[in-house]
Amino acid sequence: MTYLIIKALHIIFMVSYFAGIFYLVRIFVYYKDTDAFESPKKEILREQYVFMARRLWNIITVPAFVLMTIFGVWMVFYYYPNFPLLMAKPSLSWFYYKILFLIGLFVYHYWCWIKVLEIKHLNHQDLSTTNLKLRQSNEIATFILFLVVFVAILKSTALQYWWQLFTGFFVIVFVIMMTVKLVNKKK
Repeated sequence: MTYLIIKALHIIFMVSYFAGIFYLVRIFVYYKDTDAFESPKKEILREQYVFMARRLWNIITVPAFVLMTIFGVWMVFYYYPNFPLLMAKPSLSWFYYKILFLIGLFVYHYWCWIKVLEIKHLNHQDLSTTNLKLRQSNEIATFILFLVVFVAILKSTALQYWWQLFTGFFVIVFVIMMTVKLVNKKK
């Protein structure tokens, strides 16, 4: 029962974290969209977006990230008390991929933190990152979410059918990126 409670809390904070990270990058996009606006509208909106990004980061995203990580690690060591020794078992090799994707999520999290600091210190100036790059970056968390969930659910089956999983993943990535590019081309 304890394991299931820990797992439920891990999933709850994972959902909270991803909600925060999805919206955070959307705020960066909104900030960039104000480039074409005139004063004082531009400054007022940018000030609001910086405020929103900082509050979202500090109150929702980072706490959810920390709790998601704590409950995830706790879950692993609760279920596998000798976890470091078990990592050599072939039945747990799927977990290496999950860790690899989570490292990618941590890198993305760091990039978001750098962007939060960047817009905070811009003092209402233009963000140097292009609108298209920000919109495409907004999808990175989605891709990582797909990979982690599929590997965590399918476990060893994900490794057995790895090429179908990665082919499907790259098709999804391609379709989403092209859709973002097409939608933004019309603007």
